[in-house]
Amino acid sequence: MSKLARFTALIMGPPGGGKGTISKKILKDFSFTHLSTGDVLRANVREATAIGQEAKGFMDSGNLVPDDLMVRLVLSELEKTPVDRLLLDGFPRTRPQAEALGKHLHVDMALNLNVPTETIVARISNRWIHPGSGRIYAYDYNPPKVHGVDDETGEPLVQRDDDTPEAVRKRLTTYDTLTAPLLDFYGDHGVLQNFSGTESDVIYPMVKEYLDSQPL
Repeated sequence: MSKLARFTALIMGPPGGGKGTISKKILKDFSFTHLSTGDVLRANVREATAIGQEAKGFMDSGNLVPDDLMVRLVLSELEKTPVDRLLLDGFPRTRPQAEALGKHLHVDMALNLNVPTETIVARISNRWIHPGSGRIYAYDYNPPKVHGVDDETGEPLVQRDDDTPEAVRKRLTTYDTLTAPLLDFYGDHGVLQNFSGTESDVIYPMVKEYLDSQPL
């Protein structure tokens, strides 16, 4: 078992569920090193490392990057600079990935954010963009001055196909199908902790209280 990290916490949550916000708060209040596998993967592809070139081959052909390659990616990143406390974000996402990672790195804590589907659907489907500039508006907290048009140009706003209620529900259903066995896996190992709520400002105090109570 690798000693590349003395303590490893995994953060999980549905797309649009506030995982990024919660992660930032954890990093602000606790001494964790954040490892986002998506960021690391993109950096390796951009820098044309050996692992990055191997991953790019799968990505260019429209295939998922294999589990063993993702595990090697995580381990190679940690081998560069072993850390004390690791916050792993974005991997593993399935039970087979967790089993593969577990052969090399012990997960001490799995933090799962449980946010209702309809809360996420409402949050994401409220999001509209100005294609020309990339400006993002949300009708619940950052609405345009005039409904349906960009504040600066007066041009019409559009909704990305991925942000329609139907697309969001489909994405969340896929996430739930993949993640349920993963939650069972970490639950069976006694390291799963669930946090339920509709807003990050409500969920994070519970996360913080739990982390404060742990011998990190």
